[in-house]
Formats: sequence, C-alpha cells, structure tokens
Amino acid sequence: MTPDPTDTSLIASLRGLDTDGRTLFALRTLRMFGYGFLAVVLVLYLDAIGLDPVAIGAVLTLTLVGDTVVSLFLTTHADRFGRRRVLVLSSLLVVVAGVIFAVTDWLPVLILAGIVGVISPSGNEVGPFLAVEQASLSEVVPGRRRTATFAWYNLVGSVATATGALAAGLLGQALIATGWRDVDAYRAVVVGYAAIGLFMAVLAMRLGRGIEVPPAVAAATSDGITRLLGLGRSRSVILRLSALFSIDAIAGGFVPLSLLAYWFSLRFGVSPAALGAIFFAANILAAISALSAARIAARIGLIETMVFTHLPSNILLILVPLMPTLPLAVAVLLARFALSQMDVPTRQSYVMAVVQPDERSAAAGVTGIARTVGAAISPSFSSVLVASAATAALPFFLAGGLKIAYDLLIYRDFRAIRPAEEAAG
Repeated sequence: MTPDPTDTSLIASLRGLDTDGRTLFALRTLRMFGYGFLAVVLVLYLDAIGLDPVAIGAVLTLTLVGDTVVSLFLTTHADRFGRRRVLVLSSLLVVVAGVIFAVTDWLPVLILAGIVGVISPSGNEVGPFLAVEQASLSEVVPGRRRTATFAWYNLVGSVATATGALAAGLLGQALIATGWRDVDAYRAVVVGYAAIGLFMAVLAMRLGRGIEVPPAVAAATSDGITRLLGLGRSRSVILRLSALFSIDAIAGGFVPLSLLAYWFSLRFGVSPAALGAIFFAANILAAISALSAARIAARIGLIETMVFTHLPSNILLILVPLMPTLPLAVAVLLARFALSQMDVPTRQSYVMAVVQPDERSAAAGVTGIARTVGAAISPSFSSVLVASAATAALPFFLAGGLKIAYDLLIYRDFRAIRPAEEAAG
C-alpha cells in the first residue's frame, strides 16, 4: 500500500521513509554513536600519549575551529557539489582524523588532523553532516511530515550518542581489566572511531539522486543570482534567522550542562553520581519531548510551537536558582527540560520550509554555524559568575531573559512567513 502523504502521525513519518530516508537515519545513528564513543576517552587518550593540559586544550579548541570552517565551506557548497558527495567526503574526514590520532602523538600533526578531519570533543554534532542531512531529508519526505521526521531524527541521535558513550566506557574498562595499558585501551576506541567513519562512507555511497536538488529546480535557479555563503533568494530570511538564533545560542551558553552540574555541586553539594542521574533524566525528557513538537506543530504551526513551548521553559530556567531546596530545584529543571527541546525539530523544519530547495544545505549550515559561534561566547563569563555565591544565579537570569527576548523577536518577525504546507492547510 502506498503511504498516505497527508498522514502526519509520528508512526507514519517513520513508516513512510523511503530507502534514502532510512539510509540517512542510519548514517545519523552511526555518526552520533561514534561521536559519543570517542568523546568519553578523547581527553584521557591525549593525556595518556603524553600531551600536557595546554597542548590538549590547543587540540580541542583548534579542532572545533577547524570543524566550523570545514562545515561552513562544505554546507554552503553542498547543493551544487552534490549532497551525496559531501556526505561521503565528510565521512572520509572522520576516518582521516581517527587514523592520524591513533598512529601519532606529534602535536602539530594532531592539530592538523583535528582541523582538517572531523572530531567531536564533546559528543555533540559537529561537521557538515547535520545541515546536509536535513536538506536531504527535506527532499525525500512530504512537507507535512518533515517536522515529525526531524523529531525522530533528533531522538535517534540523542539515544545513539548516549549508547556510544556507554559502549566506549565499557570497552575501555574491559580492555584495561584484561591487562591492556590505558593508552592502548583508549587507542582501541580511537581506531573504532575511524572504523565507524569508514562504515559511514559506505552508507553515504548508497544514497540515491533523490536527496539532491531536483534538476528542474536547479535549472530554474541557475539564473546568475549573486550568492553569498551559498544563499541567493533566501539570503535575507536566513541572515535574519541566523542573527536571532545566535541570540538564543548565546543565552544557552550561559548555562551549558557542565556549568549546570557545577552550580548544583556548589549550591547543594550534589555528588557526581547524583548529577549523572539528574542529567540522564533531563536528557531523556528532552529527547522524548521533541516528539511532542511535531504533533503540536501540526495543530498550531511551526513558529507558534517554537515560541509557545520555549517561553515557559525559559521562565522555568529563571526559577531554578530561586528554589530553596534540591528536590524543588531538580523538579523545576526537569520540567524545563521537558519543554526546552520542542523548538529544535520545529526550528530545523521551519528553516527547510522557508528557503529554496537549492539553498537548503547552505541555510542549515549558516544557521548552525551562527548557533555554534553564539554558544561559544558566553561560557567564559558564566563560569566566573557561577563560582561566586553573590552572582551564581545571574547566568540563569541572563539566559532566561535573552531567550525570552529571542522568542518575542522571532514571533514578531516571522509569524507572517508561513511554510507552504501551513499556508495551503
């Protein structure tokens, strides 16, 4: 039976995926498993091969800078180079980085491999994959199912990252318990990361023409329009969205998970084990809540879902440091996480909906880079504020206040710009 494209349910969005859609999900799952797999031991491995803290910091920082530059170039050219080609090339860059990290301890080469290759020090999404995959999925799923598909896409990534981190910890510990030196056990994980990149390249090569910009669209848009960062007609909309997304990312950078954990430790003396349990629960709630976003967006619209679920989560964020006891603070934090990620699949879906098909990879890449750069600005300030009892609550207030301003601005500026599927419905 041919799937009904008007069925927007979560189950239908999975069952309706074609071969390319399922391959893109498999690629996402394998990659995020690899990121989680490596992140657990990366710093331990660099330390074990003899790098001092300054050198480790240089490798991590320049790796992130390199990932940003490579991502910006590849995503802004992917719609013309070919999305499949970019995904294959990016997967091979994972292999290059993993192999070089495994075979040398020479700092200049490690830095070069980190800059040119694809390494995720934090376990979070890096490289051009996310933008290109979102653009590709938007070609192979009906517009009315796009948000639900992106919700599953984000959930799959979260679960894969957590599983990869768990697998790396278990593998490293098992190898050490059987007599392996620490450095060799960690190196085995790095080699595993390179092998994952190879499997990713094989998967990406299986993708078909369906993920590319439709030939008719490409022909119609080859009209000499001056492009900036791969953007033509959609440039104004994407640059405005990027500016607003960077505000949201700057706000989020005031309270990243690592600083939230630090705050709970200072304020309530929470143990590492308890912190792990709190943030495991928080991340599971966040991942599951993303699925609810698709159902809500189908009823009230993408922009409305982004704003009306984000506003209460930001109010809850402001309330966290005002709670007098640990149970109340944890309860408010978990409530906040249960709402905070509903804007992620809706935001991603909205960006894909309001740009031309031949600009989707560039649009996702530019908005993603804007968020990455924004998120890098504020932690250096908030880490100082959290360490002082007098100012420990200020990062929460700054984050919540800026996020509320972002919500109001994006609602004001974009509520009239409706995706085609909403305007038609």
